[in-house]
Amino acid sequence: MTVSGAWQRAAHGAMLIGTDGKTRPTIFAEMSALASRTGAINLGQGFPDEDGPAEVLEAARQAISDGVNQYAPGAGMPVLREAIAAHQKRFYGLDVDADREVLVTAGATEALAATLLALLETGDEVATFEPFYDSYGATIALAGAVHRTVPLRAPEFQPDHDDLRRTVTDATRIILVNNPHNPTGSMLSRETLQLIVELAERHDALIVTDEVYEHLTFGQQHIPVATLPGAASRTITISSAGKTFSTTGWKIGWLTATPELVEAINAVKQFLTYTNGAPFQPAIAVGLGLPDSYFTDLAWTLRAKRDILSAGLVKAGFTVSQPQGSYFVVADAAPLGFADAADLCRRLPELAGVVGVPISAFVSHENKADFASLVRFAFCKKVPVLEQAASQLARLAA
Repeated sequence: MTVSGAWQRAAHGAMLIGTDGKTRPTIFAEMSALASRTGAINLGQGFPDEDGPAEVLEAARQAISDGVNQYAPGAGMPVLREAIAAHQKRFYGLDVDADREVLVTAGATEALAATLLALLETGDEVATFEPFYDSYGATIALAGAVHRTVPLRAPEFQPDHDDLRRTVTDATRIILVNNPHNPTGSMLSRETLQLIVELAERHDALIVTDEVYEHLTFGQQHIPVATLPGAASRTITISSAGKTFSTTGWKIGWLTATPELVEAINAVKQFLTYTNGAPFQPAIAVGLGLPDSYFTDLAWTLRAKRDILSAGLVKAGFTVSQPQGSYFVVADAAPLGFADAADLCRRLPELAGVVGVPISAFVSHENKADFASLVRFAFCKKVPVLEQAASQLARLAA
């Protein structure tokens, strides 16, 4: 039976329908299944293998014991909304009204989906950088919008400003900015962020920012777009707890924006999950209130892990880009004689007992050739795991 429907647009947008017309699983599902089947070290999917801070975990257990197990308010528990507002003030100097300008969501993915579905009309254009996280393409297509991209090319993965100016036009409804960037680990300069704001003002576009890696930066300060002059009134800022507190399975995310934008987005969000994760919401509020040392130590620990894996990849013969943020390092397999990273990733369990993800999975079909030899590896794992992966990858140099 042929099943018609909007799912086909979403699958096309996420590059899950090949040129042969067949649907395939996401690269994350494929590579994680490959790791499970072969026993390879999974450096493909970006989830940590260590629990988050004890205070946060205990707060969730206490909430469950205290009976916080029914529906939370649709906009999120007041304690979490207040913690989010306090976080924005504490780290970025942003004044956010916890009652009217914060919306708690089922992870950043729902925040993005609700925002795009709420604010796009059929035929509107959305500008993103490329490579792009697959859910962007899926939701843009589901909304009936047109996806335009600006390439981020190795090794620095920074956009050309002229490309950005050509891509953002009067047809652009939303500029979607992922910073720090997944999958490349790059961070946009202040000059680039200012240009995005200027272009949004010139073409009357909204700016949607995916900032889930905001605390996972290595020597470069994260700059929320909403802090730049002229940006606050047209920016929807999205983040989540999963990466910062190693609680990806809890799916607690949020967005901040003007009351009018929050109201519009909630009109859609309330018919997606309505609400979620009641006992986890007060626990994440505890996490957002942890001392500065927690956030500083988190970044420094992750930086050390980045360096362990990067050194192993260089020793194996890859050319490695230096990520400025996120969980990920990008390695070019061309020096090892592998022009097709997707093929290499499917062979890596046999060759080195490790799984990665080809960057081409984050790139539209017509542009895959420009990124064909690049592999993304996640370094959000325990140090012994990364050391073992580095040792095994060295086999490729033999």
